[in-house]
Amino acid sequence: MNALGQRIAALIAAQGPISIAEYMTLALHDPLSGYYATRDPFGAQGDFITSPEISQMFGELIGLWLAQAWIDQGKPARPRLVELGPGRGTLMVDALRALKLVPELREQIEVTLVEMSPALQRIQKEALKDCGVPVQWVTNVAHVPQNRPLLLAANEFFDALPIRQYVKSGDGWHERMVTADANGALAFALSPVPYPAAKIPATRKDAPDGGVYETCDAGAAIVQQIAQIIAKHGGAALIVDYGYDAPGFGETLQAVKGHGFADVLRDPGASDLSAHVDFEALTEAALRGGAAVNGPVEQGHLLLALGITQRAERLGAQIAMERLILPQQMGTLFKALALVPDGSPAPTGF
Repeated sequence: MNALGQRIAALIAAQGPISIAEYMTLALHDPLSGYYATRDPFGAQGDFITSPEISQMFGELIGLWLAQAWIDQGKPARPRLVELGPGRGTLMVDALRALKLVPELREQIEVTLVEMSPALQRIQKEALKDCGVPVQWVTNVAHVPQNRPLLLAANEFFDALPIRQYVKSGDGWHERMVTADANGALAFALSPVPYPAAKIPATRKDAPDGGVYETCDAGAAIVQQIAQIIAKHGGAALIVDYGYDAPGFGETLQAVKGHGFADVLRDPGASDLSAHVDFEALTEAALRGGAAVNGPVEQGHLLLALGITQRAERLGAQIAMERLILPQQMGTLFKALALVPDGSPAPTGF
């Protein structure tokens, strides 16, 4: 067991089992050894690759999608362009380049990047140092100024937020926790106290024994906050991630290292942890926040509607396009959800 694993085991020994959400937070964001706090995980030399790293087309089309939403709403003044979890800054660089086609928008935007990782902030600052627009960094969505129209992109952000898991058994639902076994190794175990049945959504209550219900309270809270800003000040948000749009009863927590799957509990901080996004839950949160919700639609559908075929022809990027849109690649598993003010036109692709 590595050093972070030993510290987590000591924490469990001192205070008892911890939730999966707490374990994910430590494994991903511990200042000394957390996965995102200490490394650049993206690209061929990292552990996984994201759509912006596959092709410039992705960020360009996202930027133009946001611009069209801004135009559809009558071009509200001084919008703030925000990205959640900007990775290497690649998506924002490509989006800002595409926005040169819409100078009326580009000349008045301010960019805010929400990034917890000091290591990734350094990479983003280098990537955006000559972008030509004001850029600021914050570490939490709550720190994004809320007094302007909001144009927001979030690609593979919500899948990395901490989740909780509840497992159905004969006497109800029990939360799955992280504990230490007799040898001191990290292991999963169920809480002996049933989770209150009233807190389980009606759509989940017919789960079979052994069925798993996953929740992401952080994701719902963030989406509700975004929706509130958009409902009050205008703008649009585009959330792209892998996930599901109907209730399911299987667990989706996974660890990825070196572009392959790894043991979730082995060597915390050495691999990426994520879970599939519950788009139904995000939709409900956005509606609570007062925004209109469009989608989810499949990533392939959205990119085709935005003109990726024509852009790929100009760039000679057929292979990259196929990775982004084909069902056996990223086109179906990845989905997009759009938030706009109530009464606004349906965004392009939805």
